[in-house]
Amino acid sequence: MSIDLDRYGWSGGPVPTDGRLGRIVRVDRGECDVIAAEGRVRVISDSQRAQDVLAPATGDWVVVVDDPEMGPVIGRVLGRSNTVSRRDPSEAVVEQVLVANVDLVLIVHGLDRPLPPGRLERFLVVGWDSGAEVAVVLTKADRYEAEAVEVAAVVSALAPEVRVLTVGMGSGAHEGLREVAALMGPGRTVALLGESGAGKSTLVNALIGDDLLETGEVRSSDSRGRHTTVSRELILRPAGGLLIDTPGIRAVGIWDAEESLARVFGDLEERAADCRFNDCAHLSEPDCAVLAEVAAGRVDVRRVIRYRALRSELEVQREREVDRSRRRAGGRRPRR
Repeated sequence: MSIDLDRYGWSGGPVPTDGRLGRIVRVDRGECDVIAAEGRVRVISDSQRAQDVLAPATGDWVVVVDDPEMGPVIGRVLGRSNTVSRRDPSEAVVEQVLVANVDLVLIVHGLDRPLPPGRLERFLVVGWDSGAEVAVVLTKADRYEAEAVEVAAVVSALAPEVRVLTVGMGSGAHEGLREVAALMGPGRTVALLGESGAGKSTLVNALIGDDLLETGEVRSSDSRGRHTTVSRELILRPAGGLLIDTPGIRAVGIWDAEESLARVFGDLEERAADCRFNDCAHLSEPDCAVLAEVAAGRVDVRRVIRYRALRSELEVQREREVDRSRRRAGGRRPRR
C-alpha cells in the first residue's frame, strides 16, 4: 500500500526525480527513519557529508537514493520552510536545529512547578524565531487549578497575543484537549517544547488516542522529570496532523534571534527609542527612557535585567562567530 505523503505535510510541489521523496520522522546517530511512499525506511544519513552541507533533522524532507554498498542513503535535504533552533549547549556558537518544517510550536509547561519568566521568554524567542505560530499549553490543570490561573496571567502579561491553553492530565486527560486538537489539521506539523516532566509525551499520547510514547513520574522533591523521550520523533495523528515530541530542554540558548527578541521585549524596545543615546545599555546612562519607566514603577527591573542578558548573549554570539569565520579564513576578516 502506498503512503500518502500529503498526510505527512508534503505541499504538493514538484516531486524530485533524482531519488525517492520522504520525510524524516526520527534521527539517530548516523541513521534516520524516513517515511516514503513505500512506508518507513531506515536510511544512512551519511552524516559526515551532511554536516558539511545540511545535517538532517526530524521534519526534513529528503531525497533517498540507493547506494550499491550501503543501501538506502539520504542523497540530499530539500529546502526548509523554517527550523526550530537553539544554541548548541555543548558548543559556544553552533546552531542546533531541533526540528524542521514546523507550522506550530507548543510551549508545554507542567503546573506542578513554577514558571520563571526568563525561561518562558527564552522559549518564546526560540518559538517565534522559527516563524511558526506559537501557543502555550499548561498541563496538569486538573490538579493545580489555582496555579493554572496564576501562570496563565504571567504568560498573558509577557506575551498578550499568545494563546494559553490548559489541559488536565491523569483522570482529566481529555480536559482542554479539544482546544489543543483544534490547532492541528491535516498535514500540519506541531512541535512540543518544554522541560522534562512537563507532560509533553502524555499530551501526545492523549492527542493520538494511544499510549505510544513512554511517560515517567516526576520527583516529588523538585517536580523534575527524567528524560523518557530521548529523540525527536514525528508522529502521524490519526485524526490529522503531525506531532513532534522532543526531549526535555534545560538549556534554552537562543540563536541569531534579533527580531524575535525584539518581539518578546517589544515594550522595552519601544521605550529605548526615546533614550538619549542610540547605544544605551540601560544601566546608568543619563536620560535613559527604560530606567525612567523602572523608576516610575511601570516596568519591573528584573525584566530589564533579563532583556540586557539576552541582548548581551546575542552580541557575544555574533563576536565569536566573526572570530570563527576569521580563523577559517586564515586570520583575514571575512568578506561581507
